[in-house]
Amino acid sequence: MKRGQTIKVDNILYSIVDYQHVKLGKGGAVYQTKLKSLVDGSIRDIRIRAEEVLEDAYLDKRNYEYLYSTGSEHILMDLETYDQISLDDDAFGDGPKYLKPNTQLQVSMYQNKPVQISLPNTVDLKVTDTAPEIKGATATNQYKPATLETGLEVSVPPFIKLGEMIRVDTRTGEYVTRVKE
Repeated sequence: MKRGQTIKVDNILYSIVDYQHVKLGKGGAVYQTKLKSLVDGSIRDIRIRAEEVLEDAYLDKRNYEYLYSTGSEHILMDLETYDQISLDDDAFGDGPKYLKPNTQLQVSMYQNKPVQISLPNTVDLKVTDTAPEIKGATATNQYKPATLETGLEVSVPPFIKLGEMIRVDTRTGEYVTRVKE
């Protein structure tokens, strides 16, 4: 057992978020696991006996390129075969807020169906709307809201200007740094 491993429990795919080996007073040892469903994203705590055999689910990880979105449909292209797939909002998660066309990402497939999308850890996006720069406010810890080219809103330091490129962490949705062009 390891974090990030994909297993099948009761015909449902789960990714192991966390686990702990626990030795009970009487009886055998168990694994107290925290599993994330790859179907609906819910998290379950499941106790698995040490002697229990789990079915390993092998995911085929492929590189895709985000092409465009139309409403709630998002089009991706396989970089090896150039096949295009379409994903809805549920399967794509927060992806559209961070992606602009031609961004590469990784899609995990199970039996030729996409089950998990891995965004790049950071993306560079242009600021399209923010309050004017405040002179002399570089040392303060006050942030201002900024709207980016994808419609995402983040808090940025006061020295960030309209039209600048900034780096955003896709895992937390927070400003990382200014990008020199």
